[in-house]
Amino acid sequence: MTRDRNERIPGTQADALRRRREFAIRCAAFAGGVVINSFGIAFITKAALGTSPISSLPLSLGGFTFVINILFIAAQFALLGKDIKPIQLLQLAVNVLFSLAIDVSMSLLDWLSPTGLIARLASLLVGCLILAFGVALEVAPGVLVVPGEGIVNALARRTGVRFGSMKVIFDVSLMVMATASSFILFGRLNGVGAGTVISALIVGRFVNIFNRRLRLLERLRAMRPDYEAASQEKLDDAA
Repeated sequence: MTRDRNERIPGTQADALRRRREFAIRCAAFAGGVVINSFGIAFITKAALGTSPISSLPLSLGGFTFVINILFIAAQFALLGKDIKPIQLLQLAVNVLFSLAIDVSMSLLDWLSPTGLIARLASLLVGCLILAFGVALEVAPGVLVVPGEGIVNALARRTGVRFGSMKVIFDVSLMVMATASSFILFGRLNGVGAGTVISALIVGRFVNIFNRRLRLLERLRAMRPDYEAASQEKLDDAA
């Protein structure tokens, strides 16, 4: 009983150990989210119905993801200014790992070549679910984020719109940009298809569902030093 009480007293050695343990769990969850995120993008791409919105602009999958994420990092600092922590510069390293993880995921799924509309749609839906879970798992711990989610989070904080809803808006905007650049560079659609449209419209909604329904994500958010249950509930009910 005494031990339990000590673990709840801030500033004690037990509390410090608990916080270090929770930080390790948050970091592991973030890393797992990044890997799952990249696997979901690869799954969507394998559906051959168009890539995910962030990867749909007409360059190589991992290569373009790296380049565009550099712009996303810069945009976060422009949007949040002093409100963004310097540690978020580590997104540069995350960007490298994420881009490599996408290429590795594509290699691991080399065997997957769905044929027929039903099989492709099934692959697309599975990929969207995987991607949404990866995004939710990556963001919940509040350690770092993949730049693509970092910019969405920055926009959500600035506007007060729920994260998943802002992701839908952001992904649709990327899809429009991808379509325009495809026609400008190639004179036709390249990399943008029905799968791009579908993933842009549903991944963010799946993220909202996971955030509301999965207790794992709530527990991860509760481990964050800056977590406040009241403000999180307000965010979940916004927009």
